[in-house]
Amino acid sequence: MGTRDQGTNSDAAGVGTVSTDGWTLPELVRQAALSHGGREFLSFEDGRTVSYAGFDELTDRLATALADIGLQPGDRLLGLLTNSAEFMLLMIATHKRRAIFVPVNTDLRGAFLEHQVRNSEPRVVAVDRGLLDRFDDVDAGADSQAGQQIETTLLVGDGNGADAAAGALAGTAVLSVGDLLRTEPRADALPEAEPSDVCTIMYTSGTTGPAKGVLMPQAHCYLFGLATAERLDISPDDRFFCCMPLFHANGLFMQVYASLHRGASVYVTKRFSVGQWLDTVIGQGITLTNALGVMPEFIWRSPRTDRDRSHQLRAVIALPVAAEWAAEFEERFGVQIVQGYGMTEVNMVAYTDPADPVMSGCAGPPLDVYFEVIVADPATDLPLPPNEIGEILVRPKVPFCFNVGYHQMTDKTVAAWRNLWFHTGDAGRLDESGRLHFVDRLNDRIRRRGENISSYEVETVINGYAGVIECAVVGLRVEGAGGEDEVLAVVAVSGPAPDPVHFLDWCVPRMPRHSVPRYLHFVRELDKTASGKIRKQAIRDAGVTPDLWDRESVGYTVARG
Repeated sequence: MGTRDQGTNSDAAGVGTVSTDGWTLPELVRQAALSHGGREFLSFEDGRTVSYAGFDELTDRLATALADIGLQPGDRLLGLLTNSAEFMLLMIATHKRRAIFVPVNTDLRGAFLEHQVRNSEPRVVAVDRGLLDRFDDVDAGADSQAGQQIETTLLVGDGNGADAAAGALAGTAVLSVGDLLRTEPRADALPEAEPSDVCTIMYTSGTTGPAKGVLMPQAHCYLFGLATAERLDISPDDRFFCCMPLFHANGLFMQVYASLHRGASVYVTKRFSVGQWLDTVIGQGITLTNALGVMPEFIWRSPRTDRDRSHQLRAVIALPVAAEWAAEFEERFGVQIVQGYGMTEVNMVAYTDPADPVMSGCAGPPLDVYFEVIVADPATDLPLPPNEIGEILVRPKVPFCFNVGYHQMTDKTVAAWRNLWFHTGDAGRLDESGRLHFVDRLNDRIRRRGENISSYEVETVINGYAGVIECAVVGLRVEGAGGEDEVLAVVAVSGPAPDPVHFLDWCVPRMPRHSVPRYLHFVRELDKTASGKIRKQAIRDAGVTPDLWDRESVGYTVARG
């Protein structure tokens, strides 16, 4: 169960083929229950625990209850759920019905939530009681292809009686998940899932347009966990700390289901807290964890203590890392940083080699057993030589281990799959050793003074300035720039805005001349999507506004080095 050797054959030419027989999450759950029985699988900060055998039994019960309320194979169950046992149980119970689980971001509200409800057309909605009012102003509508209406609302969490449902949920039957878990399981309610079944829809952030629902087959979800389990060499002795939202692939597949593959236990919290991170790692006997975005840098910037190595933690998957602190992070905490490259649509297609030193932006060699990866000219889709920057293109070698499109967005699906490659929209390069390096989002690339500028690299420098929380760097096309970009940095600060001249004086020795921002804008916080991504396109669209500080207005020049 869950090893690369299973179902793998090689022909005389050395080209591997992989069988996906049994590659479904329900089958993985059943096999893990047989192998690990009463051993702990999940535990939560409220003290609740679920064993491997208990997880299998409870999901059988819940799947039977879902059948009783009318959830059919192919139907969607949308979950607006925080990290909880019920989240995990509802997902697998939905899969055991051969239905489709749609986890959505708990920060969604208004038009953002309405779009995902309308697009996914759920028959059933599961929601934390504390989030029920999010649906008050949501109109589920009937203007989509199937016109499916929500029939049932499932409530998660403490409460008395059936809470009143309004908005999109008005008029639905309202039931408690706790009550459904008392249902006696029946075999006729548990059809066998297939690796090709679309079982999950995860929505992209919608940074440049409406969020797209990624159609994820069972084998795709299975491989997310398998490849991570292989790279981390997870064993039953490991304990994973998941403090990232389960409605994203990183927390759900790369942490929880990676552990399920190998019989490890998982400690789940509602959210990440830099102040409690080390205490949790020590107190819970954590051996593995993931940290995304600013999380690893926040941990590194936390005050040093004499307990920094008083733990069992051995590896952290951190994406991305900066050269400024990555090696120091490893030395300080005595752990290995593991990087990789992936996205919801394509799975994890690369992980760093344990023998390589940590290098900022290096995702490691592609997992060529499962994927083909090239870096291509964005204009022609032709492969580029080593170390030339282009767009990262991916396609699968293994059936059903890749997205099968965007739900009800055929135009977006066709555009992404042009020339029979999936276009990630990410800029990268393959070095002379075949390692993949992430450079930036293609839309974030800035060209100035004949040079390509990585907004990520500029942001990494600026984030090191005292008082900076985070920043967004974009290129603006302005009159007189000769068709090139001027650099704008929108900087969120924790206290008073710094003097712009002093700020640039600090930047100049830390970045190339052509990368030094012309425009600055200091703010309290950055405008973000519901999933926490900065709305860079909105910054570009606004252009040069009166609240931007322009260094040319005060004659500030950057001398040639």
